[in-house]
Amino acid sequence: MPELLLDVQGLETTFKTSEGIVHAVNGVSFGLKEGETLGVVGESGCGKSVTMLSILGLIPTPPGNVKAGKANFFGQDLMKMSKDEIRAIRGAQIGMVFQDPMTSLNPVLTVGRQLTEPLMLHLGMTKKQAEERASELLEMVGIPNAKDRLSDYPHQFSGGMRQRVMIAMAISCSPQLLIADEPTTALDVTIQAQIMDLVKRLRNELGMAIVWITHDLGVVAGLAQRVLVMYGGYIIEEAQVNELFVNPAHPYTIGLIGSLPRIDRGENKKLASIDGLPPMLFEIPKHCPFAPRCKWVMERCWNENPALEMIAPEHRVACWAAFEKERPR
Repeated sequence: MPELLLDVQGLETTFKTSEGIVHAVNGVSFGLKEGETLGVVGESGCGKSVTMLSILGLIPTPPGNVKAGKANFFGQDLMKMSKDEIRAIRGAQIGMVFQDPMTSLNPVLTVGRQLTEPLMLHLGMTKKQAEERASELLEMVGIPNAKDRLSDYPHQFSGGMRQRVMIAMAISCSPQLLIADEPTTALDVTIQAQIMDLVKRLRNELGMAIVWITHDLGVVAGLAQRVLVMYGGYIIEEAQVNELFVNPAHPYTIGLIGSLPRIDRGENKKLASIDGLPPMLFEIPKHCPFAPRCKWVMERCWNENPALEMIAPEHRVACWAAFEKERPR
């Protein structure tokens, strides 16, 4: 039985804006086992990225404020660490791949310089050792003529190749955990498939756990073992990936899956959509945050915000209607 690698409890993060306090993450709790791949899905603004950035101490303060929570990584609470302590873990034990490699890579430094720096900093390698390892990493992520490309700058790589460089940087110190924040969003479908195949291969070779943040359920179906669905700063459903797609319990999850194109759907049948807009989150909702958009909404939904409860083995949902014997479909 794999041990719990990351245990997050009661995470709360807010942002101060000119219009008021935005409650971006509201009491999020989840666990991640060694070697597990966890998909985190939800529409833009639901708190996916903010949750992970909060754990890693990457929320800009101000305007951000991580108000509460614990994040135990191998028994150490990341939230209580100093900036120097968390910096020593980022890159060495936890790697991160961001959405846009062009804004993550330094445009005035060669790719080789950016790859060798963490190797010398975290692993104490000499410059020559780091350059050899950097060349191996570029080969590992499928970049041809790796040794020659170390002297190239980020703008000399294509979008897909830049993302491969970012992955090489993230895994350079053989981390136990890789957090990927929508790394394939800006890439075409063919390159997306190549990056996913690469990540799967690296996961199997290195045995690392992965948190894959995305709004693309198709990506999650092909990569993740377990899925968290987020809405309005809350986790509203959690299940094994097969269970989630076969038996979605929350109306929001059902709406997301229903909006996916399917080859077995009739030619003239329209894709389902979810009416309404996401909540503004200037106040912590006292009712279910999805109630204004929900087709199952009941009186209780307007009075109480449901907690995550077990509906089946390894399947939790935060929805009053999901527990009704004759719930609508």
